[in-house]
Amino acid sequence: MRICALLCLAMLLAPTSAQAVTCKEFSSCEEAVHAWCTGAHPRADGDNDGIPCENVCPTRAIVMAIQASIGCSR
Repeated sequence: MRICALLCLAMLLAPTSAQAVTCKEFSSCEEAVHAWCTGAHPRADGDNDGIPCENVCPTRAIVMAIQASIGCSR
């Protein structure tokens, strides 16, 4: 019984790729751009203006600078 409880708890706490990612989870534009570029949050730029997570990324110029620094050509 104890082993089952521990296994169930471990499964609940383990991160999965199925967990939803939203822009509200990012505290910086760098985090948002990285997630967008790597595909962890492909819908971050919902309006297709080249600015993902506009709650933390104020301008396209900032996004482009971050993309250049991390090697993202998206």
